[in-house]
Amino acid sequence: MKALLPGMTPARIKGIIFPFFASKTQFFALYRVGVLTMQTKDQSPVQYEWGPFPFGDGARILDIRYDPVFKAVFTRDTAESRAALSDLISALIGRTITVQTIIANEPPVDDTRQRYLRFDIACKTGKGEPINVEMCFNPKTHEPVRLEYHAARLFVGQDIHGDDKIYDDLKESYQIAILAKERFFPDENFAHNFLYYDPDNRVSLHGRTRIITVELVKTEPVADKPVEEMTSAELWAVFFQYLTDGEKRGKIMEIIKREEGIAMAVDTLVNITQDEIEYARMSNLIKSRLDYQSDMTDAMRKGRNEGLEEGIREGFSKGLNQASLDIAQNLVKLGLPLETVITATHLDPDKVKELFQQ
Repeated sequence: MKALLPGMTPARIKGIIFPFFASKTQFFALYRVGVLTMQTKDQSPVQYEWGPFPFGDGARILDIRYDPVFKAVFTRDTAESRAALSDLISALIGRTITVQTIIANEPPVDDTRQRYLRFDIACKTGKGEPINVEMCFNPKTHEPVRLEYHAARLFVGQDIHGDDKIYDDLKESYQIAILAKERFFPDENFAHNFLYYDPDNRVSLHGRTRIITVELVKTEPVADKPVEEMTSAELWAVFFQYLTDGEKRGKIMEIIKREEGIAMAVDTLVNITQDEIEYARMSNLIKSRLDYQSDMTDAMRKGRNEGLEEGIREGFSKGLNQASLDIAQNLVKLGLPLETVITATHLDPDKVKELFQQ
């Protein structure tokens, strides 16, 4: 543990600045990211797509937008992690809830029925409302349809069997997706709340299924607002998008100081162990392989739709080649050696060498 200034011990720092914070949690979150280090300055940690990134005074932090890191932060068996998740969901659905239970939902890696390794967080509120929350670092073009599918499964997964149960016992369900890198809707609003609705007559079904999306790439105008004028949802969105952006460091520190749930998330994030980082790395490799299989299937379907055998072969070949290149780029970012990338993707060695030179 190192002091921020010569002669300033942790105890003295706490005595000077603690009175300015709303809670101990917010103090310790800022204190930890400013004083503790995940790596020392003398070390040169391997840089993956999700970090670690410099966070001031020798500290390093992971990008919370990376799917496995997001899940690691919000599913830890600690009061801080659970409170942070409750605060995040409350901000996005517009009312205060308390997460009562977190449900394990990852399928076995060899489960061929599940094409994508899912990093969503399945939980229930104190009132029994089912909620799925997920961060999509590299969302696919079919993301809205995928969300609709999982929203339906979430709603019908409720148990209303038995003589004493009726349809009105069904609880509101929420499928929440935080989309990190793509724009999916044509407007400039970063948050959307979708419900069943008749657009011709402007009548709502008043159903109990909701899909909530947050497009982080649309948060730039929000980030320019004073922190005290931001809503809770805006605070979380800006936090996610700019946590690792050095130019926004002052704004992020203000947000941590203002929003206790975010402070708890940061306190959990800086405590993620090397084992959890390695798990995230391996999970990304597995997910890349599953995405690769899905891309090949998609290429074959496009070929079939053309109704020509030549179209099938051409579509398959193009899709396979592009999928291989995408995976190779991810593996290079993960720091894997040249020989491993060539073996995993079966690409021409010269093409792989070009990726290492970029």
